[in-house]
Amino acid sequence: MASGGEGVTVWYQREVSLSPRRRGCHYISDEILKACSGEMSKIKVGVANIHIKHTSASIILNENFDPTVLTDMEMVLNKLAPENLNYKHTMEGPDDMPAHVKAALMGSSLSVPITNGKFNLGTWQGVWLCEHRDHGGARKLVVTMNGLKK
Repeated sequence: MASGGEGVTVWYQREVSLSPRRRGCHYISDEILKACSGEMSKIKVGVANIHIKHTSASIILNENFDPTVLTDMEMVLNKLAPENLNYKHTMEGPDDMPAHVKAALMGSSLSVPITNGKFNLGTWQGVWLCEHRDHGGARKLVVTMNGLKK
């Protein structure tokens, strides 16, 4: 048996509330790290699964340096799922069904490696919240972290 906690696997889970944002793509890596720093700092090597609990917003990894990438991504998403199609699901407004399409294309979960208590991402990578509704409201993430204890 290992001494001092070596080889011990730990599991943590935290729900993170994000403030409402305008429609578009937003960097949220720092918010997640701040909310989960206590748990994540205890992990030597592991993984964080980040899941968004909504069907009209997405969570992805992408460019975290040039803010024009955020604008360009929103432009492309609006071309892929425009509001002016003949959608049947319109009970919550014209932005609702396009938001569901965008969320399905981009995804609701991602996994990020943890090394020495921090996200182990590429130089230009960051976690994005993609808000697909004009007024989506507050969003909730579930961050499940597991790995070898420091």
